[in-house]
Amino acid sequence: MTWTGGAFGSTGQCVLAPNAGIMTLDGTNTWVLRVPGSPRSVVVDPGPLIGSHLDAIDAAAGDVAVVLLTHHHADHSEAAREYAERHGCGVRALDPAHRLGSEGLGEGDVVSVGGLEVHVVATPGHTSDSLSFVVPQDRAVLTGDTVLGRGTTVVAHPDGELGAYLSSLQRLHALCGEQGITTVWPGHGPVIDDALGAIDVYLAHREQRLEQVRAALATLPEQDDPARAVVEIVYADVDPVLWGAAELSVRAQLAYLTSR
Repeated sequence: MTWTGGAFGSTGQCVLAPNAGIMTLDGTNTWVLRVPGSPRSVVVDPGPLIGSHLDAIDAAAGDVAVVLLTHHHADHSEAAREYAERHGCGVRALDPAHRLGSEGLGEGDVVSVGGLEVHVVATPGHTSDSLSFVVPQDRAVLTGDTVLGRGTTVVAHPDGELGAYLSSLQRLHALCGEQGITTVWPGHGPVIDDALGAIDVYLAHREQRLEQVRAALATLPEQDDPARAVVEIVYADVDPVLWGAAELSVRAQLAYLTSR
C-alpha cells in the first residue's frame, strides 16, 4: 500500500514528512487539525526539521494556534520549536523539555481552537510521555506511535514499559467503545478505519510475543542477560537490521515478565 497522507474526516489533514525509513515506514505523519471555515489550526507532531516539510505544513495549516506533541522522539518533535516560533505560538507536550511557552499537556486536557476540540489521553508505554488525542467531531483518535497504521510499534526499554503499554491499549479500546471512536489517525502509516479491530490485533500480538519469549527462555541455559539470545529465536524471521530495536522490545518484555 502506498501512503501519501491527505484529508480525512472534516478536520484532519495529514502532511507526510519525507523521512521514510525502516523505523519510520512511509515517513512521519504531521496532522493539521482545523474545523472547516476556521482560519486557525492545531498542528500535531511537526516532525523532522526539513524545510520543504515545514513549508508543506504551512500550506495546509493557515494560522497555527498551537503545536502539540504525541511524544518526544525526534522524528515527531525535532521541528516543533522552530515551527512554533515561525508562527508565534507555543508547543504543548507532556515532557517539559519539549515545551515552548508555559502550558504543558496532560491527561484530561482539552485544547479548543476555532470550534475544534482535541481531548488529551495519557497513553504511556511506547515512551513514558506518550499521549493520544481524541477528535470527537470525527470520531477519530491520533495515536502517535502507540498504534501505527501498518505493523506494530517498538516498546523500547527502559523508557518504554510494556505493562504501561498494555494498559494504554486496553484504555484506548475501552475509550473507542464508550465514545464511538471508529478511526485511528496514526503517527506513521495509513489511517485505520476500524479502531477497535486494530487495537484487538495489537493486544493479541503482544500476548503472542510474550508467549514466544516465555518459550524461548525455557530452551535457553540460565544466564544474566538472555535478551540477544531471545531475539535470535523469537525474531529469527525478521531482518537482522531490525534486531537492535527488537532487543529493546525484548528487554521490555523480560522486565514485564520478571515483574509478574
